[in-house]
Amino acid sequence: MGHFFSYIVEPGLLSNGAVRTAFLVGTVVAVTSGVVGVLTVIRGQSFAGHSLADVATTGGAGAFLIGVNQFWGFLIAGVAGAAIMELIGVQRRRGRDVATGVVLGAALGAAALFLYLGTQTSTTTGASFTILFGSMFVISPDTVPALIASGVLALAVVAVLSRVLLLTSLSPELAAARGVPVRAVGIAYLAALAVAVSLSAVVIGAVLSTALLIGPAATALRVAKSPGRAMAAAALIGTAITWLGILLAYDSYYWPPHGHGWPVSFFVVALVVVAYLLSYAWRPRRKRRDRAATAAADRKEPACSPA
Repeated sequence: MGHFFSYIVEPGLLSNGAVRTAFLVGTVVAVTSGVVGVLTVIRGQSFAGHSLADVATTGGAGAFLIGVNQFWGFLIAGVAGAAIMELIGVQRRRGRDVATGVVLGAALGAAALFLYLGTQTSTTTGASFTILFGSMFVISPDTVPALIASGVLALAVVAVLSRVLLLTSLSPELAAARGVPVRAVGIAYLAALAVAVSLSAVVIGAVLSTALLIGPAATALRVAKSPGRAMAAAALIGTAITWLGILLAYDSYYWPPHGHGWPVSFFVVALVVVAYLLSYAWRPRRKRRDRAATAAADRKEPACSPA
């Protein structure tokens, strides 16, 4: 068995501190993104998640420009963008899309300026690539506690507000009639979404962070029968994808030509696409099993006797 794994796992995988940090952070990010992502897909706000990823690019670029850890830039810009989108938008989906587009345009313009100024004033190489596409193997261990705390906070918000979030997703008018503070709930949810996007940006970059947020969640919703099960499935799918992506990225350093590893973000996004495509093969089989179980139950049901 050990000889078999030697063909799959290159030596020194778990003895490498950077790899262990990547596995830990990747797990936190995958679980947070999976849980929050299910609500994002249900609420039809995938575009908002993509826009917050671009807003996070502005924060990461600004943090690089002033010499601050990029995660704090991602987080601050994402939360601020979420609050602005909810405050200037209306509850109807069209209004949310307009507000999202306005914030997105302004954020991308600022990101271009910050990246330009950063590359002109700094001698650090590869910073733009790290901001846009991530680099899990260079995460500072000092940042890990903040990443974990942020993920736990986002999950706590979802756990506390899950029922009202589902209600406001289905009918904001009914939720408001029942006394639910729809605007406050929306801001809290978008803040949790911004945290999830910021965490994902650390792992696979701001440009690709939506893939880890939406992909596993969309896959889970195709194979699970309830939102709760979908959240658990999305967390597991995202974690498996992230772990495998880290493993392949580590192994790629030993692929020809040696010493030129492939980025983790490529493997993670590629695996997200593969998992989603596989769900199309899974769902028809599940439907056939459900129909067979229903037919079997109907055959076992005793006939009603006349009164």
